[in-house]
Amino acid sequence: MKFTDTHTHLYAEEFIADLPKLIEVANTAGVERFFMPNIDSGSIKRMLELENEFPGKCFSMMGLHPCSVKENWKEEMAIVEDWLSKRKFAAVGEMGIDLYWDKTFIVEQKIVFRRQVELANQYKLPIVIHTRDSFEVAYDLLKEMRKEEPCGIFHCFTGNIEQAKKVIDLGFYIGIGGVVTFKNSGLDKTVAEINLKNMVLETDAPYLAPVPFRGKRNEPVYLVKLAEKIAEIKKCSLQDVAQITSENSEKIFNQ
Repeated sequence: MKFTDTHTHLYAEEFIADLPKLIEVANTAGVERFFMPNIDSGSIKRMLELENEFPGKCFSMMGLHPCSVKENWKEEMAIVEDWLSKRKFAAVGEMGIDLYWDKTFIVEQKIVFRRQVELANQYKLPIVIHTRDSFEVAYDLLKEMRKEEPCGIFHCFTGNIEQAKKVIDLGFYIGIGGVVTFKNSGLDKTVAEINLKNMVLETDAPYLAPVPFRGKRNEPVYLVKLAEKIAEIKKCSLQDVAQITSENSEKIFNQ
């Protein structure tokens, strides 16, 4: 079985000491491809180094995370635009709207959101969307600005079935991570109603580790744990989960 992690921050400080070993362990378990979302100018160097260190396994995105939209957002976006003009990336991301941590720059977040959709359309790339406490805002922006194919992923989806249907109707895929294993998240009920052809898997490592590792550092190999949970919910084989979600990732990223 081969799995694809569509969203993982392998460049994070939490992985500096032992990343090669963690990737080896994940590969042994069948987790063979890792798509890395950019955060801001501070994450680019290490992200691209990992892509070079693990060719064919680690793939970089380019974007500006909504939590990094601050006073210097214009400078940060100029860096994103420069990189997108210089080389090919897997997607524009991690982009989106975040109303959980700080609402100070919500106007600027919306400007940056719109600009990144424009860039993704220009370069014919998918987008990977962060929507913490902001699903309806991001959804309305996407209805206002049409995202051309390939559309992309609603990362770390935690919504209900109605919201899931909205995502699917827009042409996007639903990113399912460790939250699906949390006892009272309710995400299991949503997943039960979604076809596997509309899902992809993600760890969001080092964050949001699945049960029984909740609260600890999330690791690449833990993708298998959430895949097992999805197979249990969907009453299907682990092989089906691995194959269909990996095929979905290939359609999204065209690689």
